[in-house]
Amino acid sequence: MASKQISAGVVHKLPADLRQALLLDSKALLLWEDITPLARNEWICWTIAPKTAETRAKHVQRVISELKDGMRRPCCWIGCIHRKDKPISPSVRWVLSRK
Repeated sequence: MASKQISAGVVHKLPADLRQALLLDSKALLLWEDITPLARNEWICWTIAPKTAETRAKHVQRVISELKDGMRRPCCWIGCIHRKDKPISPSVRWVLSRK
């Protein structure tokens, strides 16, 4: 059986747990495919950022529900710091320095 191709981000690959959640919700999957690669990258980065499995699972479920609520990017997220195609903004550097 061929696996369904799901678009990833510009830096991050689609993690298995988020992929599975999208496959289980056809509306969320359609919305996922409708956002830009940069937006998908933000969602993936936001999903893999938590340190605990419990928080990560909550983030995966929030991606699904927030896409369905019309959100195209994670709210209140400083953005993906893994991109090499642009420098980290001064405001994000400030946030990171406070950690």
